[in-house]
Amino acid sequence: MQLADFLDCDAIKTALPGGNKRSLMKQLAELAAQRIGAKPADVLASLNEREQLGSTGFGQGVAIPHAKIEGLAGIYGLFARLSEPVDYKAIDGRPVDLIFLLLSPPDAGAEHLKALASISRVTRDAATLERLRGARSRDALAAVLMGADERDAA
Repeated sequence: MQLADFLDCDAIKTALPGGNKRSLMKQLAELAAQRIGAKPADVLASLNEREQLGSTGFGQGVAIPHAKIEGLAGIYGLFARLSEPVDYKAIDGRPVDLIFLLLSPPDAGAEHLKALASISRVTRDAATLERLRGARSRDALAAVLMGADERDAA
């Protein structure tokens, strides 16, 4: 599975105001809910439920909040770069400034894991992370993400 299979490039955010983890999750839930036709409170509750199991801050300034959403037709991904890093309780203790939100239908177990793996492949590459932090527009961010996706597919 590739990022292009589920990432909503039209919803990429270049300078989302983070604030704190709680306000960030609320903003992400509202953005995603608007795009997928769900209730923001339902998306937020699912994200928070998953986050209680352990932080989705994976290190190097990257977080991958993810959840299962009833009624979702397929896997949905959203990317945001924060205007200011947020203390996310990441595993390496670093604040987070790059967010990949991943939402999946409850029955998409294997596909959900494949989508997480494709995000993980992209975020493990330090050069890609640097390009994401340096990109100045939505189109530039999308190009970096899709370019990293294509390199991983090769």
